Amino acid sequence: MAGPALAHGVGSGDAAFIEANPGPQIAAFLYLGAKHMVTGYDHLAFLVGVVFFLYRLRDVALYVTLFSLGHSATLLAGVLGGVHADPFLVDAAIGLSVVYKALDNLGAFKAWFGASPDTRAMVAAFGLAHGFGLATKLQDLKLSDDGLVANLAAFNVGVELGQFLALGMILALMGWWRSSAAFPRQAVLANVLLMAAGFLLTQVQLAGYVLERSA
Repeated sequence: MAGPALAHGVGSGDAAFIEANPGPQIAAFLYLGAKHMVTGYDHLAFLVGVVFFLYRLRDVALYVTLFSLGHSATLLAGVLGGVHADPFLVDAAIGLSVVYKALDNLGAFKAWFGASPDTRAMVAAFGLAHGFGLATKLQDLKLSDDGLVANLAAFNVGVELGQFLALGMILALMGWWRSSAAFPRQAVLANVLLMAAGFLLTQVQLAGYVLERSA
């Protein structure tokens, strides 16, 4: 099937444990949320793009907060509000978020159109897409109504913890890299590669969408 091959969802072992143990499972959902963020290559790629040229911690905090508010809102709406979206199309939008940030870092929008979109608004908007991506993974599970709110809150906290851990590692590596005299030159190539990765993610998910509909 296209789904397992092309989407990074909840592992079968984790899914089996959650579905076999209804009720509040705070530790399990904390772990699941953190694991999904730390291993979510699309989320990590977007975060790399967002912080690539942010040198002040308060700027990092602002953008990460906007991103977190966005994905928390749609995660809640998706699971508690029953708002559904095709996971392949959502993940394709997440791939495009990586493309957008790479192009923004390269100054492409200003060169092409004379102005760039408001980065804060775009990060918040793409946060909504990433939240739906998280929601679709939980919607694939047979979640019990017993303890659902507590479990969802734990999952969201786990996502934030995973994001904090990943962000710390990203910022440490970026700090080391920026100290190199070659960084300005390498930064261009890095964002070109980031853009290519975003296009690849988008194409893979769109292919999954087409295969799913034709099955």
